[in-house]
Amino acid sequence: MSKSNPKKVVISNTPRAKVETQGSRKSSSFFGSNEELIFNKENFKWTGISLLLIFIGMLLMTGGSMPNPDTWDPNIIYSARRTVLAPIFILGGLVLQIYAIFK
Repeated sequence: MSKSNPKKVVISNTPRAKVETQGSRKSSSFFGSNEELIFNKENFKWTGISLLLIFIGMLLMTGGSMPNPDTWDPNIIYSARRTVLAPIFILGGLVLQIYAIFK
């Protein structure tokens, strides 16, 4: 007997003994499992909504090029859309993602 593949003999009432190796037993197949998943449809719905909010926040933060390269306008770069509204969307999406995971 090799040490890498120990055999286990199971005694039964039938005339033949059943021999099992440790590697031959499988708990269940990937697609044929009847176990309940951790996340259900509602969790994935909240996850999708939270990812959408994060994406909208990133889109609100984009841009900021100057119309004329010789001038500097701080109102374009530091607008309320980029400094207030976009971070609110991103943080809201992250909070909603945490809710979706723990639900």
